[in-house]
Amino acid sequence: MSGIGLIDGLRQTGSLAWRAIVQLKRNPWELGDYSFQPVLFLLLFVYIFGGAIAGSTDAYLTFMLPGIVVMNMMFVTVYVGHGLNTDLTSGYFDRLRALPVARWAPLAGRITADLVKQGWSIVLLLGLGWLMGFRMDNPIWGLAGMVVLVLIFALAFSWVSVLVGVVARDPEHVQLFGFTALFPITFVSNVFVPVETVPEWLQGVVMANPVSVLTDACRGLLLGGPWLGSALITLLWAAAITAVFAPLSVWALKRRLR
Repeated sequence: MSGIGLIDGLRQTGSLAWRAIVQLKRNPWELGDYSFQPVLFLLLFVYIFGGAIAGSTDAYLTFMLPGIVVMNMMFVTVYVGHGLNTDLTSGYFDRLRALPVARWAPLAGRITADLVKQGWSIVLLLGLGWLMGFRMDNPIWGLAGMVVLVLIFALAFSWVSVLVGVVARDPEHVQLFGFTALFPITFVSNVFVPVETVPEWLQGVVMANPVSVLTDACRGLLLGGPWLGSALITLLWAAAITAVFAPLSVWALKRRLR
């Protein structure tokens, strides 16, 4: 898998990304996780808890929808590691090593496919939110900015999932990471409730949580509030996560493929 030019490597990345997307036909339950889970979260929280938390379901929908987009993005990144681990344990990577394929193309293809799936989840949630009554206060550039910012952070956080997928023994352990690590990160945030409603000793943690920072930026971009500061901090978080976990992931993958 060496001596491949950049253009050929990009073509191979596109082909491998398409393979990961087409696999959804044979595994429709994975598509359900991208679709049904965020829809259920949105419907249940808005119509069951919305009146108690925000006074009305409409007010809570406006508050929570940007946060649900962020929360779903975090959970969807788990499938990068899950798919990568499946490829590693099934011998798929070993077969690719015998072919003229760029070394970085399989990993890049998996991450690219994840970004496409992330885009689908965002469109689905925003479409359902619009049907439920959500309306933006900003022009279309706010929506575009929100989507780009979420995808940038998704790309960065995918490296965490890649590292887990490489070091985990099997796909089930990758899923376990999603439940044990991501649930506290997403719930100890301002996705579901305003920061001022949590205990004072916890407010600092919530405000420093990158999920909260990204959610603030998304709310500002969609609803017309302040967003630039939160967006810049989100980009710094994305850069830091990439700087730490991308080299670790590549190193771990090379070590596993020896």
